[in-house]
Amino acid sequence: MNREIFTQLVRKELSGLRRFLLAACSGNGDEADDVAQEALMKAYVASPTFEDEAGFSAWLYKIACNCLIDHQRKLTILGVTLDIDKANDVAASSHTDDVFAYQGLYHAIDGLGMSERTAVLLFYMEDRSVKEIATMMNVAEGTVKAYLSRGREHLRNKLINNQSRQI
Repeated sequence: MNREIFTQLVRKELSGLRRFLLAACSGNGDEADDVAQEALMKAYVASPTFEDEAGFSAWLYKIACNCLIDHQRKLTILGVTLDIDKANDVAASSHTDDVFAYQGLYHAIDGLGMSERTAVLLFYMEDRSVKEIATMMNVAEGTVKAYLSRGREHLRNKLINNQSRQI
């Protein structure tokens, strides 16, 4: 794949990839941009050997998922955790009201494990099929279904708990 084709394909995927990573990073735009930049760099370096243009989207998301996992591991090793109050401050101070409007969703998603979070975001926000997600995450389709089931249950419980605290 040449540079021009790579650029065209990335342009088609960029907004969805950024939306996915922003949600996966609990609304932290800087963190999402860092992961996206790393994924795009790795994809570009590997692009000369990639020839399946039809499978480009799944290939790019797979790289992004792996970069997201690596990023999360680095944060865990460094002992960095996301303080949900700080996430509110980041969103409120550095972006428009659009980002703040999604903070309830980010709070609920933040409680999910990385595998559940990735599967839920790809399935519901990016409209990816179970088969595509399995390819992206490098797991069996049944595993993706389990992640989605557990993720929905965890989100349901978290949202119910948040509603009862507000009442």
